[in-house]
Amino acid sequence: MSYGNDMTTQELTEAGLAAELRVAVMRLRRRLVAERHPDNELSISAMAVLGCLHVRGEQTAADLARHERVQPPTMTRTIKWMADGGYVVKRPHETDGRQLLVSLTDKGREIVLADRERRDAWLARRLAELDADDRAVLQQAIPILARLA
Repeated sequence: MSYGNDMTTQELTEAGLAAELRVAVMRLRRRLVAERHPDNELSISAMAVLGCLHVRGEQTAADLARHERVQPPTMTRTIKWMADGGYVVKRPHETDGRQLLVSLTDKGREIVLADRERRDAWLARRLAELDADDRAVLQQAIPILARLA
């Protein structure tokens, strides 16, 4: 397998592997971002919050801020904007009045699912162009990449 700088996997040092992997992952991320529906007005950050709510269910604003690695005031602004747009609903926490609980609306869920479907379809088409050996390598890499993330 050859990389952008014509080095094989065996020839890469740890630093070289890190650089090559960073470039490849960043390019793939940019490409996946480009596959978003053109009418989707939400930022990548807002989509990440909706995705978190879709997977984890109702969350506190503090939990969302920790999950997305942003400061609580930043998450509060994001949640307010998404609530104003009808993507999420907020409600007071039952036992801690300082906390807000945030959950998806039907509109938010539809946006997340449509966005994922569109990007997954693009990636599935690209994966279908690979041979079985390359797809097997990627299958093995998934848990490793997940641990790195």
